[in-house]
Amino acid sequence: MKWDAGHQSSDVEDRRGQGGPAIGGAGLGILASLLLRTKWGWLILLVLVVGYFASQAILPHAGDSAQPQALAPNDTDAHFVAFVLDDAQAFWEKKLGAPPYEHAKLVLFTSSTSTACGLGQSATGPFYCPNDEDVYIDLEFFRTLDGLGAHGEFARAYVIAHELGHHVQTIRGERLRGSAKGATGGSVRYELQADCFAGIWAHSAFERKLLDPGDLDAALTAASRIGDDVLQKESTGRVRPESFTHGTAAQRRTWLKRGYDGGTIEACDTSGAL
Repeated sequence: MKWDAGHQSSDVEDRRGQGGPAIGGAGLGILASLLLRTKWGWLILLVLVVGYFASQAILPHAGDSAQPQALAPNDTDAHFVAFVLDDAQAFWEKKLGAPPYEHAKLVLFTSSTSTACGLGQSATGPFYCPNDEDVYIDLEFFRTLDGLGAHGEFARAYVIAHELGHHVQTIRGERLRGSAKGATGGSVRYELQADCFAGIWAHSAFERKLLDPGDLDAALTAASRIGDDVLQKESTGRVRPESFTHGTAAQRRTWLKRGYDGGTIEACDTSGAL
């Protein structure tokens, strides 16, 4: 992927190293510390908490009010995330008509941080909080992607674009209706639409000649490797469709590619597609 090395963004808030609390609601901190001692603990934990923030009640936000700060010159992962964030948000500003697109903030953190959706933890993976309309990521997740076999910059870009897809949903009034899990539940439809929105941005990146050969395949591989069925099979040895929250590997690939091929919001209607 072509991007500007050393890119800075006024929409990035860096909370790394601020030592957030280690234990949060539902005992996630304790659960993480126990599971991560086992061979497949990190995969099990990812399956268990992947839908955590979608179902949280509105809680007081104790987040920092610090102004955006410059990222260190050698902080390559952070500069990359900042570039993808700014590029995707500039795209959505032009793409959306009414209501107009409003920028989300992207918060970099380590271990845990406070959000308007409760305590955010690295074990959850990247997530979007609709209550404060911010995206949160611990950059160590990129190492998790590598461990899952999802390599390459555009695999990482897809993850950021997916979370911004949730922000587009919020702006369009398409928040998750309830928290019904299962292969045809509201959560799966919501997540697949965010994949499709990520595909729309990827289509634009291709048209603007930002993609290198193999970039789309890297994103599709990432989508496949974080499908509910794949994660469940690798972590527990069996697949439980009744507990799906994000969709199967095949579904995630399909909807990402559908957004890429169609390039339109209309192509991303998951309401009656499952």
